[in-house]
Amino acid sequence: MSSTELLEQLLARISTALPPEEVAKLRAQAAAEMASLRWIPNPGAQTAARDSMADQLLFGGKAGGGKSDVLIGLATTEHKRSLLLRRLNREVHFLVDRTEEILGHSKGLNAQLGRWYLPDDRVLMFGGCQHSGDEKGYKGEPKDLIGIDEASEFLESQVDFLTGWLRSKDPNQRVRLVLATNPPTTVSGEWILRWFAPWLDPHHPLYPYPVGELLYFERQADGLFRFAEEPFEIALPNGRTTRALSRTFIPAELEDNPDYARTDYAARLAALPEAMRRRYERGDFTSSAEDTDNQVIPTTWIVAAQARWKEDGFKEFAMTAMGFDPAGGGRDSAELCWRHGGWYAPLVSARGPETADGSQAAATIIAHRRDRAPVVIDAGGGAGHGFGGTTIMRLKDNGIAVQPFNGVSPSTARSRDGLLRFANKRAEAWWKFREELDPDQEGGSVIALPPDPELRADLAAPTYEATARGILIEDKKKIRERIGRSPGKADAVVMCFSEGQVAIKRALRASGSRGSRQKFATADPRHERVRHRYRRHG
Repeated sequence: MSSTELLEQLLARISTALPPEEVAKLRAQAAAEMASLRWIPNPGAQTAARDSMADQLLFGGKAGGGKSDVLIGLATTEHKRSLLLRRLNREVHFLVDRTEEILGHSKGLNAQLGRWYLPDDRVLMFGGCQHSGDEKGYKGEPKDLIGIDEASEFLESQVDFLTGWLRSKDPNQRVRLVLATNPPTTVSGEWILRWFAPWLDPHHPLYPYPVGELLYFERQADGLFRFAEEPFEIALPNGRTTRALSRTFIPAELEDNPDYARTDYAARLAALPEAMRRRYERGDFTSSAEDTDNQVIPTTWIVAAQARWKEDGFKEFAMTAMGFDPAGGGRDSAELCWRHGGWYAPLVSARGPETADGSQAAATIIAHRRDRAPVVIDAGGGAGHGFGGTTIMRLKDNGIAVQPFNGVSPSTARSRDGLLRFANKRAEAWWKFREELDPDQEGGSVIALPPDPELRADLAAPTYEATARGILIEDKKKIRERIGRSPGKADAVVMCFSEGQVAIKRALRASGSRGSRQKFATADPRHERVRHRYRRHG
């Protein structure tokens, strides 16, 4: 709250115990003392957020906890050069208006430039990141505070880029990122759960980590984070080292913000539908994101499949099939998955220039392959083209069964009920996997997926439309624009199932002759279990 608001609250409490002239005198003295304070955090969560030593702070959860005020308060009292952001450009004015309320004036505001110059040389910059790529407009200029309001509405790639400009020449100036947000409403915002998994994700080994306490982190090659309780050094490519940054989570509640707590806002939150109550009234970060129109796979089906997963689920079946989505050295990860019947192992991810090496990718696949499992690879333009072409050739050179997958190829298949056609193989593959996750099918679904939040988000991302050619899945470029990355983990999992089934059928047909059938059966006796239970498990 502003210093003026706090002063009025305090004077209201003591006015009945003092003569009017004493109250007036006290008001004048207090106003003179508090004029320079600008903003005073409420006791509790706001004060903890101000005092937190975390390099990256997640502040929020429940609606009405005073998240925006924390960003503005830090910018006006603790930092020299601050960037305050909202995702939608039209919402930036809210931050500007609230800053004026807290300061009590608009002196120094240049609305056209989105900058506010304060008398003590503090600079506040306001802006939006409505479209992917807008974040690049903030490069170059140093900031010692980046405060992102409703951070779960931003793409992870946007936040990653922005943090590259957090710096200060003053060694005594705090430099930090503060993410203020309610739980995400869409899959594109579920990166928050990975960034702060020890506090938010029940599957993380450190969960539930005490709120407000620091953990030190390092981003790994697969894009996930390694957390440690003690500070450590990170090795840099040039042979030097740097300290690991720290993170923490401080939940905010309606009761922490007297501005809303004394109104009927709590009653309004209680009247929301249950799914919205979990997110806004309870601040539940584990609540599933809301499904979009025509979402290919319902999020609840994905969550159920992850709930079925057990670490030793692979023991019942031989390795059934593998799926590989190459990256070609780009910014996305190369993803490798494999399954034993309906049970999927945790995915192996790699990113960086080394993913352009098809021979190295083939070596990684061979290292994990068991039981002569067929390998499905996204071949792009075909077996001799695209990023998967070299990997396919290297595997074939080593006598390994490969099933190239070309998503734009035509499909002659139909849905399980025979009513739907597919515009291409990609649509067929995704729809077949959707059908296999359907909990209402006879016997329910047997698919068990690892509890990977990025995989869950990837599988829930695509939408579909009904066209004259049949079901058409949303283009991967459009998905990238929405969630900030290619849904590579989901593509690998889907290929591993749909085209894996095709490869298995081919192997079973090839084993029809007495010699080849005997070879198939005796190479690993568990293959016979796969054969007899093929209809459901592959």
